[in-house]
Amino acid sequence: MNLPNPTVPGFHPDPSITRVGDDYYLACSSFEYLPGLPLFHSRDLLHWEQIGNVVTRPEQLAVEKVPTLGGAWAPTIRFHDGRFWLVVTDAMGRGSLVFTADRAEGPWSDGIVMQGVSGIDPDLAWDSDGTCFVTYSGLQLDGDRAGEHLGIQQVRMDLETGQALEEPRSLWSGTGLMFPEAPHLYEIDGTWYLLIAEGGTERGHAVSIARGSRPDGPFEGCPANPVLSARSTARPVQNTGHADLVRTPDGGWALFLLGMRPGGLTRAFSPMGRETFSTALEWVDGWPVVQPVQLTPPTGPVEQHEDFTGAELGPEWLSIRTPAADWSSLTERPGHLVVQADGSAMDDPRPRFVGRRQQHRSAVFSVRVDSTGGVGGLSLRIDERHHYDIEVGAGVARARARVGGLCQTWEQPVPPGPVTLRIRTEPVSGMGLDALGPDLVRLSADSGTGPVELAVLDGRYVSAETSASFTGRVVGMYAAEGTVAFDRFGYRGED
Repeated sequence: MNLPNPTVPGFHPDPSITRVGDDYYLACSSFEYLPGLPLFHSRDLLHWEQIGNVVTRPEQLAVEKVPTLGGAWAPTIRFHDGRFWLVVTDAMGRGSLVFTADRAEGPWSDGIVMQGVSGIDPDLAWDSDGTCFVTYSGLQLDGDRAGEHLGIQQVRMDLETGQALEEPRSLWSGTGLMFPEAPHLYEIDGTWYLLIAEGGTERGHAVSIARGSRPDGPFEGCPANPVLSARSTARPVQNTGHADLVRTPDGGWALFLLGMRPGGLTRAFSPMGRETFSTALEWVDGWPVVQPVQLTPPTGPVEQHEDFTGAELGPEWLSIRTPAADWSSLTERPGHLVVQADGSAMDDPRPRFVGRRQQHRSAVFSVRVDSTGGVGGLSLRIDERHHYDIEVGAGVARARARVGGLCQTWEQPVPPGPVTLRIRTEPVSGMGLDALGPDLVRLSADSGTGPVELAVLDGRYVSAETSASFTGRVVGMYAAEGTVAFDRFGYRGED
């Protein structure tokens, strides 16, 4: 079947998928953002809807104090014995966790810490006797061995208690490329397959596979490994890897995986970061033959609007390390999102920020801001050291570019009253200096007499590669001082 790509656009890395009857459920990483671990549903693998998030309560993940790039890494979602199971690494937080739910929509449990699992990217598989095998990547995150990689590891696990039932064993760990990770174990027609990523999650990312007669090995590698990689090719989707395998509605097979859409003259910068893609495969002589990931032709612009009239924010809205409900309100001023500042700004690890992912190469974000009681605006963020902001307060509209240790601002007086702020991204092409980055980012303010552009900035400095980030662009509203009210949020995107 022809699968759409990107399957889930925008910062949605490390996809894992499970099939329950005619329904498909997909989970992705979320790192330091809350709510965490977004969940999507489909019945045809063509149309996906976000139905919620696994992490909706702060006690489920210890992300409030994790460093940037910490938090929820690489979930695996499975359905077994009438329940949904999800395992994930809360990196630099609680550790490796097991969550359960009767329905994928939730609520999900508080999570049990897995004892005896030291690594990342845990996977779940059960044999015919009901024995659970947790297979994971042995990257050490802390202690005296921090940074050491032990390859692919496995233990039998009591999921009810989170206790490993044995010492870890080493399994097949790929073809020798760096960072064997993202293992998934499957039993298919009596043969056990171990699917992994290797080569690093950068341009060398690859998918490799091995097989054996038992879930605990030994495994033999596929002679054609890696079975999927975009390295050293001109394909528009790069970094392809970290895959999960599933049967399709028509009886075929597909891989769901992460990839990146780099832009710029050197194809070196990815604004949306790692996104979810999918591709078909066939089995030949007991091994998968995987098709390269193909981009779906553009279908025209997507327009979305938020009027803030609901009882709570939708599942696509994100905050950073602390829940937005703790310091924002949808009822204080109906039809507005009211954000109470605490003195933090976008340079801080816990800003008062509510945003959504950029999902298209060309995008326009806009919101009307009433800053009578403070200072606030709109920010395009990769992390606290890489973001472009436009804010209003005390009669001034101010654009700001933060790139590492450098910061520059531009100001323009504005009259009293609400101001509409816009952030527009425009892809560039050609051979000029403007084409070095993937896009231009335009920051403008409109107090009712027409937009005034305060800054035009190079998009490469807010890309995943420049910031060395596992995430992608998230754009949204923030309050830096006092109380700020936002309404008429709009998003327009097109590839």
